[in-house]
Amino acid sequence: MRVLGVDPGLTRCGIGVVDGVAGRPLRMLGVGVIRTPADAGIGDRLVIVERGIEEWLDAHRPECVAVERVFSQHNVRTVMGTAQASAVAMLCAARRGLPVALHTPSEVKAAVTGSGRAEKAQVGAMVTRLLRLDAPPKPADAADALALAICHIWRAPATNRLQQAVAAHSTPHAPRTPRALRSPRSTEGRIT
Repeated sequence: MRVLGVDPGLTRCGIGVVDGVAGRPLRMLGVGVIRTPADAGIGDRLVIVERGIEEWLDAHRPECVAVERVFSQHNVRTVMGTAQASAVAMLCAARRGLPVALHTPSEVKAAVTGSGRAEKAQVGAMVTRLLRLDAPPKPADAADALALAICHIWRAPATNRLQQAVAAHSTPHAPRTPRALRSPRSTEGRIT
């Protein structure tokens, strides 16, 4: 499975592509950051993010896009920019018919380090180790994007099985009427 991980942000949007399957060594195919000028208008910045993501999608042809789920922060301005960049990533994936998976920061940290409260340095160190890199990707947004892709590769098989089980269980069945409420059987036409 080839996954494009996106750590959304307006100033720096981390991008990373990881290839592999759960239980086997993973391989990094690319990592980077899409940067936008802070003094540019919001529309122009979102266009830059969109173009950057489209270039990564063209270059690496992922099967899935994993995006960090936006969570509430104290700084509303920051969360708005993050949410807008996240929406651009989801739009780019949807335009190509690619599935999008959203993972919370604590879910990603737990998957990669074993602790949902891990520090950025710990995430970077584990990404470096898991992908057998010489050094942690810089800036942290790039390492976070790779961590998102790793998290999705590891969690996708279990998530898919869970979704299939829920779908099978929630398949509508014809309602069953209890035997006591059924109309009595007619004896007309029967040979006794």
